[in-house]
Parts: sequence; C-alpha cells; structure tokens
Amino acid sequence: MEFNSDVIISYVTMYGFNIIGSLVIFFVGKWLAKVITSLFVRAMKKSNLDETLRKFLDDIVYGVLLVVVVLAALNNLGINTTSFVAILGAAGLAVGLAFKDTFSNIGAGVLLIVFRPFTVGNFIQAAGESGVVEEINLFSVMMKTGDNKQIIIPNSSIIGGNITNFSAKETRRVDFVFGIGYNDDLKLAKNTLEEIINEDERVLKDPATFVAVSELADSSVNFVVRAWVKSSDYWGVYFDTLEKVKLTFDAKNISIPYPQIDIHTQN
Repeated sequence: MEFNSDVIISYVTMYGFNIIGSLVIFFVGKWLAKVITSLFVRAMKKSNLDETLRKFLDDIVYGVLLVVVVLAALNNLGINTTSFVAILGAAGLAVGLAFKDTFSNIGAGVLLIVFRPFTVGNFIQAAGESGVVEEINLFSVMMKTGDNKQIIIPNSSIIGGNITNFSAKETRRVDFVFGIGYNDDLKLAKNTLEEIINEDERVLKDPATFVAVSELADSSVNFVVRAWVKSSDYWGVYFDTLEKVKLTFDAKNISIPYPQIDIHTQN
C-alpha cells in the first residue's frame, strides 16, 4: 500500500496545529482559571467570609473553570463536545440523586456559616441535643456535652429545627420558684430571698432583681425570683442560690412544703 507524502504532510500539519493549539488552550486556560479563582478568593476574604465556606467555593469555582477549559481544548481538536456535556449532565444528575442527603447537609452548612446562628464555643440546644460547639463544617456540627461526650449532628437536622443559643447574649435571667407554708411569715420569707440574691456579687444590679408572690397553691405560697447574671455565671448562681435558700430557710424556721401521703390501715 502506497502513501501519498503530500496527504500525510497535510494531515500531520492540520492535526499537529490542532494538537498544539489545544495544548495551548489547556495550559493557558488552566493558568487563567487559577488567576480568576485567586481573584475570587481575595474578594471573599475582603467580605470576611468564613474560611471553610471560602475553601469550598474556591474548589467549586476552579473545578467549573477547569471543565470549561478541557471542553474548549477538545472542541479545538474537532471532537464534538455536545456528547460530553450531555454525559456530564447525566452524571451530575445521578450523583445529585445518590448524594442528595450529603448535598442537603452542604447547603445547610453554607447557611450556618453565612448566617452564623452560633459560633464555635457557644453553648446551644439544637436537634434535641445540648452542648458546646467545637466545630462547624460543611457536613455536620460537633458538640461536647456537659459530661464530655462528643455529639456529631448533620447540618440538615440543625437547620431544619429550632436553635437555642445560650451564649448569644452577654447576660441571662435566672428564674426560681420557692414555696413556703401558709403558716410561715410571708414578709420574712420575701425579705430573706431578697437578701440572699442581693448578697451574691455575681447578680447584676441592672436590671434589678424581682421577688414577688406568684401563686397561692394547694399546699404552699409560691415566690418567683428573677435575677440577671452574666451568661458565664448562670449555673453557678443557680446551684448556689438553691443551696443557700434551703440552709437559710432552715435557720429561720421557714418551712418548704413537700407532698405527703397519709396511709390508713384497718385491722
């Protein structure tokens, strides 16, 4: 079989230029993709966007640009890229259906990072769990409970329910209910509660402490006590006040009613 040298040269020349052109498109396009991604990252840094979300968007932008560059290089070789686009679309749909829960967590993670209902170090209650937030990523939130257990909650579970952030405000109100007997001195009990609260240096003066009779119950006269403290002092004030009220009431012979059962027997 004889080969026409002119035909061979023409093919080599045509496809050689196409190959060289495609290589140029690929490498120059890859460089431009890095430059554009770098500019995008700088813009996100100026907007003080969270680092986790910034890295995620960085990878997404660079990946999309790189796909465009590869398709342009293949198109320059004379390859019909329409089929590739269709395959990528079908693959994307299949991946989306297979990892819909994962993408749901990613979307919820983006919302948590952007809107910041809580940050690392906050004590929160979400998805039926309570603890201190240790890490927020695109898939889950890691919390540490009071007894030092680690809880990993998917982002979609958190964003889909109520979120209570106990650390969002600098101050919190501590609420108590104390009951005394109907035969006890009401004014003495009220003054005693006011003294106990006001003597605690952790209790803030503004807003002022509130002590009042809240209910004439079946077996007790109930007082409501409301005191404002720093969020970090909440539990310390809560537990210390309960102990001090019991000891002080005992010392002043103020009774604290409790349920009793009378049992009658017949011989």
